[in-house]
Amino acid sequence: MKPIVTLDPKTYSRHYIHGAERTWLETNCYVDVLVELIHSLGFDPVAALPFTFGIDFEGDQWTFFKYSHADLLDMYGMEVHELNPWNALGEHVQYHVERGTPVLVELDSFFLPDTSGTAYGLDHVKSTVAVNEISLTDRHMGYFHNQGYYWVDGADFDNLFQLSGKVHERMLPPFVELVKLHAAPADISAAELLEKSLQSFSRQLKWLPKQNPFETFKVQFERDLDWLMSQPIEMFHRYAFATLRQYGACFELCETYLRWLHERGEEELTDAIASFSFIATTAKSFQFQLARAMARKKPLALEPLSAMGSQWEQAMCTLKRLYV
Repeated sequence: MKPIVTLDPKTYSRHYIHGAERTWLETNCYVDVLVELIHSLGFDPVAALPFTFGIDFEGDQWTFFKYSHADLLDMYGMEVHELNPWNALGEHVQYHVERGTPVLVELDSFFLPDTSGTAYGLDHVKSTVAVNEISLTDRHMGYFHNQGYYWVDGADFDNLFQLSGKVHERMLPPFVELVKLHAAPADISAAELLEKSLQSFSRQLKWLPKQNPFETFKVQFERDLDWLMSQPIEMFHRYAFATLRQYGACFELCETYLRWLHERGEEELTDAIASFSFIATTAKSFQFQLARAMARKKPLALEPLSAMGSQWEQAMCTLKRLYV
């Protein structure tokens, strides 16, 4: 078994996007695994974060934000392709990892030990992992997931790859992608990376939502609120993940990106940084307020949504003036 990057979960140093001081310790499964994969390969995952500025309220959820495949190739030489799992899943994954190609694959969190306390052994929830090492013979896999790097072995490994058949009848072939690696960190200078990043940022700012997404979200949230109050706490978690957590975590990444630019000499970003910080922290507080309101069947004040919308408007006006 040859890992793509030699790592040990006990000594692995996660990227600061997953640091303990963050408001949102996790973003979404796809972004989280790529942050750590890019980081482990020696690149800076913050440079390719301009995609975060384009999220919108889609009517029933906020945009499930992801790295742009074009930016991954342009900035890190990482080419992402879909893989067709026509044969046994484990065979596919092992074959490509042995060739030095990381594999992004949706697996069942019920058998991922790093989700202990949330899904592991409790709930069948699909989640994307990035496979760095695998041995079907040893029943072992090393993978990036959520905030870090982990190992899985034995019976959990068998169930993840259905080595004894389907673990339940609803299991479908997962979505699988290959990450072909064409470059090393030394192949791109810091100045070139900044230039490419700013080009992506300017391009993204041209395609912002036509209407303030907090305005449309507030209208729908008011409609949803009476229904939410009648739902069990499990529905709160599902609703919050699709809405408050999505935009809260995403806009904290916007703040992170602007701080990265500021550290590299970009000016007039202080107010926009503060605006996205406000949105991230207020979204977290509002999520707690919604949970308490549902538990106690009490009214919920909606002023925080208007305040976050105002901050979004101010920040985007500033950024468009500077970079478009």
